[in-house]
Formats: sequence, C-alpha cells, structure tokens
Amino acid sequence: MNNVISYLESHRSQALEGLKDFLRIPSVSTDPEHTKDLQRCAQYLSNELERIGMRNVRVNPTAGHPIVTAEWLGAPGKPTVLFYGHYDVQPPEPLELWENDPFDPTVRGEDLYARGSTDDKGQVWLHVKALEAHLRENGSLPVNVRMLIEGEEEVSSENLEAFIEAHGKDLGADVVLISDTTMFDYDQPSIGYGLRGMAYMEVRIEGPNKDLHSGGYGGSVPNPLNVLSAILGQMVDSDGRITVPGFYDDVVPLSDEERDAIAALPFSNERFAERLGLMDVMGEKDYSTLERIWARPTLDINGMLGGFTGEGSKTVIPSKAMAKVSMRLVPKQVPEIIAQAFEDYIKRLAPSSVKVEVIRHGTGKPVLTARKHPAVSAAHEAITKGFGKAPVYIREGGSIPVVAMFEEKLGLPTVLMAFGLPDCDAHAPNEKFHLPNFYRGIDTAAWFYEEYGRSDALD
Repeated sequence: MNNVISYLESHRSQALEGLKDFLRIPSVSTDPEHTKDLQRCAQYLSNELERIGMRNVRVNPTAGHPIVTAEWLGAPGKPTVLFYGHYDVQPPEPLELWENDPFDPTVRGEDLYARGSTDDKGQVWLHVKALEAHLRENGSLPVNVRMLIEGEEEVSSENLEAFIEAHGKDLGADVVLISDTTMFDYDQPSIGYGLRGMAYMEVRIEGPNKDLHSGGYGGSVPNPLNVLSAILGQMVDSDGRITVPGFYDDVVPLSDEERDAIAALPFSNERFAERLGLMDVMGEKDYSTLERIWARPTLDINGMLGGFTGEGSKTVIPSKAMAKVSMRLVPKQVPEIIAQAFEDYIKRLAPSSVKVEVIRHGTGKPVLTARKHPAVSAAHEAITKGFGKAPVYIREGGSIPVVAMFEEKLGLPTVLMAFGLPDCDAHAPNEKFHLPNFYRGIDTAAWFYEEYGRSDALD
C-alpha cells in the first residue's frame, strides 16, 4: 500500500481539479432544463472511469436520467464490492445566499464550496481516485468492483428499481459500499448503520375561484392560507409528538444499550445550537438531540406558497395555497402506510368549504444495516488508517432509499462509510467539502479496498 498512498499524495492537486470540473456541470435532476447537463455529467464520469482503467463502462439510458455503470472483475477468489453513488445534485436556490456561483467551485480556507461538493459528487470522486491509484500502481484492484452511479437520487431514484430488476445479474456482489452521508464530527470519523426513511407530500388547498379583496370578502369566505396553516399547525403537538393517527404504531423503540451508546458520544447541545444560530434546541419530549435526529420520526413543512409575497402590501385573499411536507421515518414504519394516514388526516381536518388535494412525491424505506460483516471490519480498519483514529458507529438522519432496494432486490448488506460533515450544508446554500476530509477520504477508500481484499476479510 505504500506505493498507492504515495501516488495519492503526489496527485492531490489533480484530484481536486478533476473534482472541480465534475462540480461545474449543473446536474440538477429536479429541473427539466438541466436534462442535457445530466447527460453531460454522466458522460464526464464515464470518461474518467474509462481513463483510470475500469471496464465495461456504460452510460445506461433510463426513462429519466442516465445511470453510469462500470466494473473491474480481475480478482478471482476475492470479494466483490458494489459501489453506489449519485451524480445529480439539489437545486442551488436561493442563489442570493451563496458566496460564490454554486457551479463555480471555490476554495476558501480548507473548504471547497460548490453544489454537490459533499452530496454526492465529492464522495463519488474520492472513490474514483482511490481506484485509480490501485490500478496505476499495481495494475489491478485488491477486490472485484462494480459501480452504479445514478442521476436521480435527489428525485427519489425514480428509475433505479426498474434498472436493478433488469440488470440484477450484472450487479452481483458481496456488499454495497456507499459514501453519501456524514461523519460524526471533524475529529471523529464514523461508520453509519441506520438511515431514516421518507414520505414526501404536497398539500393543495383551493377556496374561491379567484383572488379576492380582503375588505370586500374577508370573514365570509375560506382563506386557503389560513386553512392550510391551521391544518398543518395541528400536525405536531406541544410535546413534539406527531398527531397523525397510527403514526407511531410500528416504530421500533431504541434499546437501553443503544441509548447509552448515543449518550456516550461527544455531543454538545450548546455547540450544536450555536453553530446554527439558535438560542436552544427543541424536539420530541424525553429524547436527546441525537436520538431525535437519528432514531425518531419527524414531520416538517419544507415550504409554503400562496397569496401575495412581493414588496409592500396587497390586501388579498388567495384562491389557492400549497405546502410541501416531508416525514422522516424509522424502522419499521412503512412509507406507503404513513403517506396514506397523512392524506386521510389532512382531509379529515379540512373544512368542507375548500377543495383538498394531497400528492405523493416520493417515499423511501428506513433501514438498519449490518454491523457484523467483514466489510464493516474492513471499513473500521481503513478509517483508522486513513484518519489515524478509530471510528464510532452512528445512525443517520437522512434517507437513501436505494439501501433498502439493494437489500430487497439483490439481498445485499450495505456499508455506510462517509466523509462529509454535519456542517457541510448539503441541500443548502454554500454547500462545502472539507478538503482535509476529501484527501483523507481518498486514502481511506484506497485502504478499504485493500483491507476487504485480505484473506481474513473472507472468513
């Protein structure tokens, strides 16, 4: 491994410049205007995979955005890793809050700022560089590797399940490796073992057939914004409990052992609140902040729209109002059941004077991943060597629907080995990747493939 690490150390600048080029492509999967950019981004990635020596590199068309696949299967008798990532990114808006153009990667201090820098282009790229080092220095990889990098993760992987079902034989592996989450903290690397699921909903309220003067009609007709606000205001009670009937029926409670392990982690409510500009934290009663983020379900209003929001005043009763609502789910909540319960509750709370429409925009299942697996042991050793410190085991508050998909469709466990940070601001303005973690992440990824390929990893 000395030659591999030396190669990586001598090619730091090339790794960074290649990532910048990757980040310059505005691969926003939610916006149809960026369809060609997603195709261009997929091609850029496939060109790089071919250049470093991966085989059977393909840009696979789907009903939506392409899926990039590649493989290197020249290690008979060694395990096979299926690496999953995504090249699509969230919309950059609001643009006025960025300190640089979101698609003009900019280094300030020790951080690289750009949309997708951590989620997930930067973390995909570091694995590409790790594989490159092995192939350049040794002419081979220590394990067999398959890669599946999609362009629709940010839109609930709409076409991935059909692709996996159609190409399952080409995706056979012993384990899935994903780097699309975060470490516990700057000085504390980690391995993830749990992800929350998701049910993402849209609520539309329609009242009068046109906007009305609030003086001439106020008090006599339903105001869709008032109605929507009143409905959503009843969704969470004063103890932070979600009031949707049956919402908690299938929630698996935290064990005392797991609560003790979470409590032992070096976490400060005060520092957490201070970093976010808050006076204090809040959430479900009788649970700690980390427990709320990692292991308890939530309901959040992600956006509301309706009426007049321009400069000055306009006394209007809007004819329509809309809200986007996401619910993060935990084992063993079923997203479809929760989505239906939410819809039923919305319609029950709505007065008969308005029309109500509830739209489902996507779901993802919560998962708990394997902790006793040779690949997890390999990740532990790799992180220890790459960061000089042993990792802790954590859950994640976010969702990666494909983890459950891999388990159900391919029967594969997943290792979550990530290098982002809690303050990387993924999905927000000024998303960044901490460059020391980027470089240590490349080294760690290189060590992972080496460690997993050792004979004792196959026991």
